[in-house]
Amino acid sequence: MDEISEISVGQFDTVSQLIASSLSLQLAVIGLIIGIFVISIVYRKFSRWVKSQEFNNTKPHVARFTRKIILPFLAIALISSVNTYIQVFELFDEEVSGITVEGELAPSEVFAKMLNTLNILVIGYTISQLVPIALTKRDSTNLEREDFEAWREMRGFVDDKEDLFHKLYKWIPPKQKPDDLTDEEFQNYIQTEEGIRYLEAFRTSKGIPIGSYEKNVKNPFQEWKNSERAKYKLYFNACTSGKNASGRKLFPGVIPEEIYPIDIWREQKRNSGYEPLISGDKPPGYSRKIKEGVPKSAKQVLPILIFVGVIIGVISWWGVDLIVLATATGGIAFGVGLALKETLENYFSYILIRKDKVVKEGDRIQLQSGYNGYVHKITPRVTYIRHGLNESVAIIPTRQLVSAEIINYTKEIKLVPAVVNVGVSYLNNPRQVASILVKIGKRVMIEAVDARGRHLVRQNKCPYVETNQPSCGCDKDIHVDVTQPVVRFDKFNDSSLDFSMWVYVRDYGAQFKTKSDMRVIMYEEFKKYDIRIPWPIRTVYQGDEKREEEEINRLDTKRKEVMDDYGLGDLGRGDSGDE
Repeated sequence: MDEISEISVGQFDTVSQLIASSLSLQLAVIGLIIGIFVISIVYRKFSRWVKSQEFNNTKPHVARFTRKIILPFLAIALISSVNTYIQVFELFDEEVSGITVEGELAPSEVFAKMLNTLNILVIGYTISQLVPIALTKRDSTNLEREDFEAWREMRGFVDDKEDLFHKLYKWIPPKQKPDDLTDEEFQNYIQTEEGIRYLEAFRTSKGIPIGSYEKNVKNPFQEWKNSERAKYKLYFNACTSGKNASGRKLFPGVIPEEIYPIDIWREQKRNSGYEPLISGDKPPGYSRKIKEGVPKSAKQVLPILIFVGVIIGVISWWGVDLIVLATATGGIAFGVGLALKETLENYFSYILIRKDKVVKEGDRIQLQSGYNGYVHKITPRVTYIRHGLNESVAIIPTRQLVSAEIINYTKEIKLVPAVVNVGVSYLNNPRQVASILVKIGKRVMIEAVDARGRHLVRQNKCPYVETNQPSCGCDKDIHVDVTQPVVRFDKFNDSSLDFSMWVYVRDYGAQFKTKSDMRVIMYEEFKKYDIRIPWPIRTVYQGDEKREEEEINRLDTKRKEVMDDYGLGDLGRGDSGDE
C-alpha cells in the first residue's frame, strides 16, 4: 500500500489524500476491498468445483474458458457497481465541492477514472488469457484432424469398436488389374469377399496400394470423432470406477493429476502409435510432468504482450510521456538482452523445437560430438540426453539442438536396418548359403518379438493375420517398400566367403535384440545344414580338405531343397540396386 499511496492524482499529492478527502469515498473503498475478498473466495470454490467435474476432462477448453471468464466478470461487476454508485449519487458534491479548481477533475471524477482504469486492466488481462485458449483449441482441432488422417491411412485403430473404418468407407476395386497380378488371379479375387479384402491390402512391387475409397456416411470425420470421444469416456469411467491398473478410484481435479484430460490422452496415444492406453498405469502427476517447463509454443508469450500493450495504453491515458517511458525501458531491455543472450537463445530454440517438432522426448539422436542416446527431457535452458546403454546422461544447452548437426534416428524413419555379417567356408556353395540365409531371415521376421509379443521386424504382412491372433502392432502398417530379408555376398576374405544379411526393424532400439535373435537362429540353421564358419587360415593348413568336402556334399540335396523353397534372395536377381 505504501507504493500505491505515492501515486499522484491531480490536485491530490497521493492516493491516500484523495481517499481521506471524503468519508463516503472511504466507505466506497472499504466496500471495494470487501467485495474483492468475497470474489476471491467464491472464485476459488468455483474453480475447484469446475476442476472436479467430468467436463473439465472431456471438454478442457470450455472448462478453462469458464474458469478464466468468471473472475474478471465478477471483478468488472463489482468495480462498475462502485463506479455507478459514485456517478449517480455524486458522493462528493456536498463534502468537497469547495476544493475543485477550474481545469482540474473533481475527486469523484478522479476516483471514477481510477475505477475505469481497473476495469480496462481487468478486460485487457481477460483478453490476454482467452486468446491462448482459442489458439490452443485451434491447435487441438488441427491435431485431431491429423489423427483422423493417420486413422484413415492405417484403416482404423486397434481399439476401434467393430470395424469402424469399413463402416465409414467402402473400398472401390480398380478398373484395371495391377501389373503384379494375372488376369485370372485378379478376377478370382474380385469375385469373393475374402479376395476383395486381399486386394484392398495388396501393394504393388513399389509399395503402392490399388483401388480407392468412397464415403459411406456424410461426415466420416464427425463419426470418427464421436468414436474417439466414446473411447475416452470408457477410459474416464475405468479411472473413476476403480477398474484400472492402479486398482483404486481416481478423481478428476486432484493435485497431482491422476486422470489424463482428453487432449493429453490423445497425445499419449499419438506418441505410442495410437495403441490403446491402459487406465491408471501411470503414477499421479504424470500428465503434469510431461507438460512441465515453458509452454510449447510462442502463443504462451502472447498474454504478456497483450497485457503490456494494455498497460502502455492506460499509462498514455493518464498523461505519461511515452517517449520518455520507451527510452527508459528500451535501455533496460537492451542491457538485459546482452546479459541474458545465451538464456534467450536457449529459450527461443526451445520454442522452435516444440513448434517445429525437430526432436521430442524419447527420440534417439546422435550429437555432433558423437554422443548417442535418447532425449530424456527438453527444458528452456538445457536438454538431457540419456546414453543408449544407460551409461551416463549428457546435459547440453538446448540451442545446440537447433544450431548444431543432429542425427535423429527416430524422426520419420520407417526403415531401420539390422545387419549381421558372417563368414563361411570356401567349401560351401555361396548360392546354397544365400538360400539358407534367406530362410534365417524369414524365421527372424516371425520369431523376433519383444516382451509383449510384438514383432520387431517390419512385415509385408503380419503373420498373425491368418490365424486371427490379437494385433501385435504390425497390422497398422503391414507393408514396406523393400523386399526383405536382403542377403548380400560381400567379398572373398582371406579364409572365408563373407555375407551380410539385412532385415528392417520398427525402430532404432529394436535392432539390438533382433540381431541377437538372428545370430541364434543362424547358429541353428548353419548346424542343421553343415554350413561351416572357418577358423582363420594364414599359412599352414593341416585339415583334410577332401574329407571335409565329402562331409559337406552329403547334405547337398537338403540345401538344394532350401534353394527351391526360398530362392536366392537378392543374390540371384541380378539387380544392381543401391548398396
